[in-house]
Amino acid sequence: MGANLKQYAAQLAEAEFSGTGVLPITSDNTGLTIEEAYQIQLENIKRKVESGQKIVGKKIGLTSLAMQRLLGVDEPDYGHLLDSMVVENGGAVSIEKVLQPKVEAEIAFVLKKELKGPNVTALDVIQATDYVVPALEIVDSRIKDWKIKLPDTIADNASSGFYVLGGKPARLSEIDLELIGMVLTKNGEVANTGVGAAALGNPINCVAWLANRLADFDISLKKGEVILSGSLSAAVEAQAGDSFTARFAHIGQVSVHF
Repeated sequence: MGANLKQYAAQLAEAEFSGTGVLPITSDNTGLTIEEAYQIQLENIKRKVESGQKIVGKKIGLTSLAMQRLLGVDEPDYGHLLDSMVVENGGAVSIEKVLQPKVEAEIAFVLKKELKGPNVTALDVIQATDYVVPALEIVDSRIKDWKIKLPDTIADNASSGFYVLGGKPARLSEIDLELIGMVLTKNGEVANTGVGAAALGNPINCVAWLANRLADFDISLKKGEVILSGSLSAAVEAQAGDSFTARFAHIGQVSVHF
């Protein structure tokens, strides 16, 4: 890993620690590749693991057309979930721990066996999934004013912040994720709605994409990991005092407060 990539990783780490956003990496390095951006991400994940944090899953970002349009990108990305990111259902996130948070509603998969690409299919995902539950992801960016291109958000652990799992566990045989509906409310008012098909046609397809993308780095999705499969609608900005609840057909609801 080149010295400049390590420097970018250090800048993002310092931004997270200080709570002060930095300029986009792509404004300094216009030729930053997707693969280099993932190297930056993995460098900071390695630092966090060495400090005692544990990887508990992965997140898939930018799977919906709405999110791709919002951030001006045209393909999904992924990041790592750490045990330090977990918030209990109905719990609170201190506004002091985030820079510029947004909330997304999505489906979380919990795996009962390992998935490793390449050539993982939707059927493989179904067979490897223990259950799914509703989830809220609090996305955040260490890049000032969310002025990001795809390499910026990838380097920044796919703009991860925190996540919340809720509802009731459901087997994939019990529900149709393509048709499942979602309503996200902010302070009691409808902020947006979504459907499972918004995420690459079906959230199952998102998990298959992730397993195959991770094969490029010899990384697998492990038994017991949580996989956030991608937002079903555009992210909603959050400020101190805000409350969010996502209600999903058949699998219940999940909420968080700021």
